[in-house]
Amino acid sequence: MHTHQIRGAVARASRFPVRSPLATAVLLAAIGQSAQAADNDQQNPQATALSAVTVTATRREASLQEVPVAVSVVQGEQLERDNRNSVASIVQQVPTLNYRAGASNKDTSLFIRGVGTISTSPGVEPTVATVVDGVVFGRPGQSTLDLLDLERIEVLRGPQGTLFGKNASAGVLNVVSKAIPEQTQGYVDYSHFGGGDENRLRFGLGGRLNEQLKGSLSTLWGDYDGNVENLANGYDVNGYERKGLRGKLEFEPSDELRLTLIGDYMKGEDTLPSGVVTQASTAFRNQLGAVRPSAHNRDISSDFKTHVEDENQGFSAQLDWQLGDYTLTSISAWRGWDNTQYQDGDRRALLPLTASHDKGTVDYDQYSQEFRLTSPKGQFNEYVLGAFYMHGTSRETYQRLSVNGGVANSGRADYSTTNESVALFGENTFNFTDDLRAIFGLRWTHDDLEYDHRRVSTSPTSVTGIQPSTASQGSVDEDGWSGRTGLQYDFNDNLTGYVTYSRGYKGPAYNVFFNMQPRDTGALKPETSDAYEIGLKSTALNNRLVANLALFHTDYDDYQANFFDTVANQVVTRLVNAGKVKTQGVELDASLQVTSQLKLSAAAAYTKARVDHFNCPAGAAASCDIDGGRLPFTPDWKTYLRADYVIPLDNGLDIELASDYSWQDSVQFSLDQNPDTVQGAYGIWNASVALADYNEGWRVALLGKNLGDKSYAQMLSSGGDYIYRSVPRDDGRYFGVQLRKDF
Repeated sequence: MHTHQIRGAVARASRFPVRSPLATAVLLAAIGQSAQAADNDQQNPQATALSAVTVTATRREASLQEVPVAVSVVQGEQLERDNRNSVASIVQQVPTLNYRAGASNKDTSLFIRGVGTISTSPGVEPTVATVVDGVVFGRPGQSTLDLLDLERIEVLRGPQGTLFGKNASAGVLNVVSKAIPEQTQGYVDYSHFGGGDENRLRFGLGGRLNEQLKGSLSTLWGDYDGNVENLANGYDVNGYERKGLRGKLEFEPSDELRLTLIGDYMKGEDTLPSGVVTQASTAFRNQLGAVRPSAHNRDISSDFKTHVEDENQGFSAQLDWQLGDYTLTSISAWRGWDNTQYQDGDRRALLPLTASHDKGTVDYDQYSQEFRLTSPKGQFNEYVLGAFYMHGTSRETYQRLSVNGGVANSGRADYSTTNESVALFGENTFNFTDDLRAIFGLRWTHDDLEYDHRRVSTSPTSVTGIQPSTASQGSVDEDGWSGRTGLQYDFNDNLTGYVTYSRGYKGPAYNVFFNMQPRDTGALKPETSDAYEIGLKSTALNNRLVANLALFHTDYDDYQANFFDTVANQVVTRLVNAGKVKTQGVELDASLQVTSQLKLSAAAAYTKARVDHFNCPAGAAASCDIDGGRLPFTPDWKTYLRADYVIPLDNGLDIELASDYSWQDSVQFSLDQNPDTVQGAYGIWNASVALADYNEGWRVALLGKNLGDKSYAQMLSSGGDYIYRSVPRDDGRYFGVQLRKDF
């Protein structure tokens, strides 16, 4: 690439429709050296080729550019360097991925292409599957992970039910941890950030123990005071304290047999506020004391310590057995999740006259077993066949204290759900020629779901927030089909295209919650989807440019979602088969290795996610005339731009410059189309500079987050006469430093 070509590329990048100096500072600072390096790189084109990206989107390792699936890949090393420590933090980098925040991690979920889980009921499955090292998580709240020692995260867009199961009807978040190194090596790193005094310390060590055995251990400790103040007691909230570890052992008694054991444990406490008020009626505003509601408010007034105590742990054993050219894989796993949340439901400090204080506990266990047989590559029919079983049991207790006019009442509900799922699946790739292949996959799933619910109340009649005593049970079983078929054609060595049809299936559900009433005992129908996708994957400029394009259209029937209802004079959300929705759009991912020193990346997504026809629940507390309305938590447009530039010095040191900018337009957070729960368009600009000596194994970095000092909401919700928001970590500008030493 010549000097004038470099300048042309920079000019074109600068015209990208975002409102920020994203990479301008980096590019201008580097332009002189980039031009010279570009001329030098003509002599060695391999020096500027992009590294190949390997994914397991088809349940076997393959190049990202070869698989007929729309996949976004985020490398674990980049996440660590960017201080992106949770699943919620990666949504800025993956435009098609969105995140539903809540009062606790129990209430969170992921959205892909506009569709996700809009319920906290234990009787509802995720719509976006989270898979960690081959193990599927059964509850949406489990996906609130503190990321530790990751190789990469793959975001598979669109229904993936054939190979990943029934709770992948919108997509998959496939998390792959780092492989155990062959040679003994380790690291320690520490980071400190302002904007609430955040500290994180990580340590890792791994290597070969003998000819047949190798292992690794990674640990994490972190704490953060928070960026919200409780004016009632002067404490900072919206922070966390976490500690955890992951251990891996890999045993290879022969060339044909490998056993991988993985254990992980994470314990945390999040001081999430029950809601930061942004708008309020005059009466409610007068009860907030010194709190002043506004779109940028970061104060609360609470007489109850709102926080979440969480333990997430698991163990898996994966056996890979080479049977000639075939591979038999067995994954046995157990996961346990214990969660306790405390919430101040009235969001005021008015004791002893008024209060709504809640305590909820979750005790969840899941057991899963998967078998897969993978055929060798290079045959006419390449296939993956498998069987899957999962048993999940959730036991929950929810207690509420309701004080009105100084009169106290209390209620307690004990409820459980049990889900058993059995599946048989297979996917075939028929190689008609070297360039033309067909894909056909099918999965049969049988679900058994049951619940038990008992509530007792101190009041024989309804009081604010508490219904009278009741008890109910129920069970349902369903058979469902999901699958995929399509064609893939290689136009040349650098361009492949595909067209696919996918059928998605999400199992039956029960709306099980604290104030469950007799009218809530009916089972919801399974949610199904029909998805059509056309994609192009290309490389150019001697593999220095990679660009992938996907167009999609998906129709959902019996869409499972919450809608507003009124229970004991309190607005709640009720789970229903909401009807028909559709989502359609276009996605683009591109990376350009301009020179050996400069890399540019871009991603953009347009997602039109709308309600086709809505079925109104009985007693709905809001208008149901929302046909044509926007699906929540999904903006129409999202973009991401990034520039990375390395300056090698004569003394062996490297200066590393990085800058990224993410932008999204307005997003509606409520299915009822409340005009007060819309977050306007905004952009976030981050940058960093680092000094590293990789020969000596150290790196020091200075990071600036949200340099434009933009305040925004991760979630907006209505409490009747007020609106409250979830405050993100980067709700304002802050800086930090990272130190790392490898040994």
